Amino acid sequence: MSAKQTLFDKIWDQHVIRELNDGVSLVHVDRHIIHEATSAPAFKNLHQTQRKVRNPDLTYAVIDHILSTMPGRNGESFEGGREMVRLMRQNCAAHGIELFDVKDPRQGIVHVITPELGIVLPGSTVVCGDSHTSTCGGVGAYAWGIGTSEVEHVLATQSIVQRKPKRMRVSFGGTLGNGVYPKDLILYLIGQVGIGAGRGFVVEYAGPVIRSMPMEGRLTICNMSIEFGARAGFIAPDDLTFEYLRDRPYAPTGRLWDKALINWRALQTDEGAEFDRTVEVDCSKVKPQITWGTTPHDVAAIDEKVPNPESSAEPARRQAIERALAYQGLKPGTALENIPIDFAFIGSCTNSRLSDLEAAAAILQGRKVAEGVRALVVPGSASVKRAAEAAGLDKIFIAAGFEWREAGCSMCVAINDDQVPPGKRCIATSNRNFEGRQGPHSRTHLASPVTVAASAISGHIADVRKLAGNS
Repeated sequence: MSAKQTLFDKIWDQHVIRELNDGVSLVHVDRHIIHEATSAPAFKNLHQTQRKVRNPDLTYAVIDHILSTMPGRNGESFEGGREMVRLMRQNCAAHGIELFDVKDPRQGIVHVITPELGIVLPGSTVVCGDSHTSTCGGVGAYAWGIGTSEVEHVLATQSIVQRKPKRMRVSFGGTLGNGVYPKDLILYLIGQVGIGAGRGFVVEYAGPVIRSMPMEGRLTICNMSIEFGARAGFIAPDDLTFEYLRDRPYAPTGRLWDKALINWRALQTDEGAEFDRTVEVDCSKVKPQITWGTTPHDVAAIDEKVPNPESSAEPARRQAIERALAYQGLKPGTALENIPIDFAFIGSCTNSRLSDLEAAAAILQGRKVAEGVRALVVPGSASVKRAAEAAGLDKIFIAAGFEWREAGCSMCVAINDDQVPPGKRCIATSNRNFEGRQGPHSRTHLASPVTVAASAISGHIADVRKLAGNS
């Protein structure tokens, strides 16, 4: 092992319980987060094998996926989720696991509330039966999604068997242009490197743009690491991280906080440490981004046109573009800004935090959603909702014609009652635009909160820079 280590090497070495064979290790899990959509089979198997949860004090549960976001909702409001909600409550009670239930003031989307509450901390290992667990890397944690059988293993042992990933660094330099937000940066990166570029890697995001980025933007960047195939993404903690975590309900306090700070400040990649791959992004070249196809790789600057499949020299890519355009009902050469929309969705674990809502509300102030467009805004947590209401953001959204909802995953995953009907087109702040992601045969375009807001009031995909008069 080199004397110079990356941040990931340091976290990995601190958590290896035992090296098994052929590069595989048994790794300790500091925090295990569960939600109602993927945990029931794991608990069922524990019951059948008469096993207990090894460390219930290191396990936290939330109800967020199969849940209505309608005002006044409860765990019974969405018929399709009732059984899963009931099972979650029963399993947590049986094993002594803390549950952030539907009416709990701390409830919200799993990847929003865990940093918000200080449950995830710098240098910790965090797993959840959800691919976007990488969001938590924004505070300097090594966080990744796991499958249901792994959920069972972690519940029973507080450990997981892992092959050590390779290391990638993505450095964001330059300066941000008008209308460009963290969501645009991660979409641009995926468009440049492709959806398979991160396969087998964990990614450290670095560079001056990252260092100057607020914490909630860092969480957005890390959220979509999985969209280009990475196992996880994270950002080295700094003073901004520490101030964000200070006085969070589950963060250490007093002497424990002082001791933790000493350890956290050492969580940096050593000068001269080697990565298996490095990528440089010049942010001054990035414009507001919008997806046109059915993967996050299908993305372009908002002032560009729908691509022609023949422009790709790779047969497989040409076929993928053809399929995507057929599904999306788009023709090559169409200006992206001319594509009409039926729905606008602001929410998801990618972009549902207070700063996301503030940015969107600033665009919507004094404006109205276009006729024929249904617009929803779904805060990422009950805490975000309260803070937004205290700032009067709810009134701005409602006056503009948006529906103001309760916290939950909502239309991002569409396994609840928030769905886009077949053939309808939605511009969304969520992270995936796969076929049927927002409902059977729905069509999705991914964008930042300000682009979604601008499009909602325009009735079509819109360049926020023009709307704001600063193009």
